[in-house]
Amino acid sequence: MSSDSGSVVATLRRLIIDGHYPAGTRLAEIPVAEALGVSRTPVRLAMRTLQQEGLLQAVGKRGVVVRQFSDADVQCAIEVRGALEGLAARRLAERGMPPAVQSALRQCVDEGAALLAKGHLAAGDIGAWSRINNAFHDTIVTSTDSRVIADAIARNNHLPFASADSIVIDPQALDREYQKLRMAQLHHELVFEALSQRESARVEMLMREHAYIGFRYGKLFGLNGSAPST
Repeated sequence: MSSDSGSVVATLRRLIIDGHYPAGTRLAEIPVAEALGVSRTPVRLAMRTLQQEGLLQAVGKRGVVVRQFSDADVQCAIEVRGALEGLAARRLAERGMPPAVQSALRQCVDEGAALLAKGHLAAGDIGAWSRINNAFHDTIVTSTDSRVIADAIARNNHLPFASADSIVIDPQALDREYQKLRMAQLHHELVFEALSQRESARVEMLMREHAYIGFRYGKLFGLNGSAPST
């Protein structure tokens, strides 16, 4: 597999949600690196990211274990994120996008379209989409005139699969995963359009729906599991 840290993070998420590493499993860098066919460095970075997201927790000085979580925990955390991001988008639409915010979001939309334009996903695209998606969401959340929403989202992001960047990609089904990311890209385009038109109610609804794209939409494309991807 690709040694890109984003690809390693996405693959570990997929293995956890599929039950390959069940709750309580202790993970060590060397065995995981050997299993994935990569070096220890991207595995170390991936484990650090998944700790921050709440999928792994530290035990002792250097070990990590897979946390216990339920589908209800995941769904509740996603609902909270959707509500908070919807509120941020609504407030941004009501006051209008500053030029810098509009430019940043337009760049994310254009980069996402360019990434998906070839009609399929390559392994290296996973990390690239993660960066684009994260920038899109962060720009909206941090554009409000208060830190309250951003701080609340940051706290929620420590729950399993709650983060907008919690991408779960099946490397054995990149053709179907492409369709899921294409839907996510369409959502980004619709959100940007609604923000540009200052349609506050519409953009709030779109952001709430967007939070569910990985939790529910994967089944539309024949993908197993229900973990979030955007």
